[in-house]
Amino acid sequence: MNYDDVVVGRRSIRGYQDRPVPREVIEEVVSLAMRAPSSMNTQPWHLYVITGEVLDRIRAGNTERNLAGVPHSREFRTHDAYEGEHRMRQVGIAKQLFGAMGIAREDKEGRLDWVLRGFRQFDAPVSVIITYDKELAGNDIAPFDCGAIANALVNAAWSRGLGCVINSQGIMQSPVVREHAGIADDEVIQMAVAMGYPDETFPANAVVSERKPLEEAVVWVGFED
Repeated sequence: MNYDDVVVGRRSIRGYQDRPVPREVIEEVVSLAMRAPSSMNTQPWHLYVITGEVLDRIRAGNTERNLAGVPHSREFRTHDAYEGEHRMRQVGIAKQLFGAMGIAREDKEGRLDWVLRGFRQFDAPVSVIITYDKELAGNDIAPFDCGAIANALVNAAWSRGLGCVINSQGIMQSPVVREHAGIADDEVIQMAVAMGYPDETFPANAVVSERKPLEEAVVWVGFED
């Protein structure tokens, strides 16, 4: 694939084939992703690539604790409910996904199943947990850099025939992640990237999220009309 094909063609994948991903393919993806830019080349990220029984234990523990009402313990700052245009975009993608999946507004069972999929990282065969050193906590630069490698991961994966979705639902219970992935206490858990071969029969995988037009996002300064 060329760069345009990757960027324009990539979609968030929420349904995966029951098919393992060879380690050598993941190594190619991670090696490409680690070319992501970082502030002053600090490369603050650590990547925990998880599969098999360990990932199953994380899924189970995260789901059980969330269903039991244990408050989430995500280690990054969260925000209040979105409002205005941000809320409109959030609702817009939800409508696209639920429409593709045939989940009606009053379908409580279908909506619960969707939430549970998120808790299980959408049953992907691989999860990449992105962390950074706690000594860098308290500013926004390290999380910004981790966002860069997350973006690089999903694009590199797409170029190798893999799909991803960046998510935090699957790591809401950070003690579970730490225990089973062996994440050191001196690292902050930033985000998870679910990864695997896309199931092309899964309706939500066909959803292409809309992007706002250039004129809403870009301010041109110093250019002639």
